[in-house]
Amino acid sequence: MNNLVKINPQAPEAEVIEQAATILRGGGLVAFPTETVYGLGALALNLKAIHRIFLAKERPDWDPLIVHVRDMVMARPLMKRLPPDFELLASRFWPGPLTLVVEKDDQIPGEVTAHRPTVALRMPWHPVAAALLAATGAPIAAPSANRFGRPSPTRAEHVVEDLANRVDLILDAGPTPVGVESTVLDLTQSPPVILRPGGVPREELEKVIGEVRLASAVEDETARAGLAGPGMSLKHYAPRARVELLDGEINETVITLKRRVEELKREGKTFYLLANYGDDRLYAQTLFDQMRDADSQHADVILAIMPPARGLGLAVRDRLLRASGSPAASDGEKDES
Repeated sequence: MNNLVKINPQAPEAEVIEQAATILRGGGLVAFPTETVYGLGALALNLKAIHRIFLAKERPDWDPLIVHVRDMVMARPLMKRLPPDFELLASRFWPGPLTLVVEKDDQIPGEVTAHRPTVALRMPWHPVAAALLAATGAPIAAPSANRFGRPSPTRAEHVVEDLANRVDLILDAGPTPVGVESTVLDLTQSPPVILRPGGVPREELEKVIGEVRLASAVEDETARAGLAGPGMSLKHYAPRARVELLDGEINETVITLKRRVEELKREGKTFYLLANYGDDRLYAQTLFDQMRDADSQHADVILAIMPPARGLGLAVRDRLLRASGSPAASDGEKDES
């Protein structure tokens, strides 16, 4: 593809970054790596470019976008006021996989925030994302660079698979290191509320600011479409294969898994077992890649053992429940990157 360009993930080439920044300044779309997943970027204050994001992703307009910033100088004008704990959290976790929801300034188009009074801000640490923000000199709205509802892209090949020529430029820096999207923390509530678990665990946040609640959607492991913020629709992150979840005490889970494998074999169905490595960090890093691999192998069913609901395991559980469209996710209440 002539719109796919390799870029050094640690020392991005200045000429490639400037090419991407020029496209963004001209109202174009650039897919670029962050530490979490690949984002589909457009200038956050350019309404026509924002519309292109929604068209490219086939994304509903009720799903708000995360706005990426280079530094606090870029972030402050986007907020109506600086909420309590913002600077403390930013000093500890920015740049990094933490998105902070704050009251938005009027300059941000309503289409970016689904016409809500809040905006989700993040400062990525990935060298390519940081260099692109610095070169562009403006905030970049960037949901994940995939078709809406599909597994998030952790490699440039995933972006090509889903979006291909809908994007002006795709920067290929190899696999993303975190693999699941950022934690979304709502600072307009007291105590702050996690709307979406992600790359920064709840436990780490509480070490810094004290009590952090889980949104009822997360606490109940549920997902009502379009309520709290980005990436919270019921069927989300979904591969083509049916996702079946196995949860509970490990010995019983293994017995259930073996029984289900035999049933699928008798039914003539092909299956793909997600490897969890016994390590939540590795599970998170490879989760979406494995889902897409299962689809490439034309698996009928994906079998997934759920990790404990702590640390990064909470984020993995959230993505698996949404990928399965589980009834356990149907009674409750976030996008991406």
